[in-house]
Amino acid sequence: MGRVFAISLEGKIYSCKHCGTHLALTDDIISKNFHSRHGKAYLFNRVVNVSLGEKEERVMMTGSHVVADIFCVKCGSVVGWKYETAQEKAQKYKEGKSVLERFKLCGPDGSWINHIVGSDGDD
Repeated sequence: MGRVFAISLEGKIYSCKHCGTHLALTDDIISKNFHSRHGKAYLFNRVVNVSLGEKEERVMMTGSHVVADIFCVKCGSVVGWKYETAQEKAQKYKEGKSVLERFKLCGPDGSWINHIVGSDGDD
C-alpha cells in the first residue's frame, strides 16, 4: 500500500483520537442525538479520510438499515458507520450520511471522550 494523502480541514474539526487524522467539521453535523455501543455518536453530512467496509444489513433502534463500517484511512480504526439504505420511509434522510462515534474522536478543542458517557466537553 502506498502513502496516504489525507485531506486537511480548516475550522472546528473532529479527528481520529488514535492518529489525529481529520475526519469532519462541526459545521457538517446534522444531529448529536445518535448512540453507539460506546455512547454518543453524531450524524454528519460529510466525512473525509475514511474508507468503507463491507455493506451489511443491521437492525438498529430505528429499524433495519444497510450500513458499512467506516475506517480511518491512516490508522485503520473503526470510527463509525455510513448509512447506505434505510427500509423505513421516515429514515431515508440518513442515506448517504455517516455516523462518527464520539468515543473514537478528538473534539474541536482537542479533547476526547473517556469511558464516562456524557462527559463531552463540546456539547
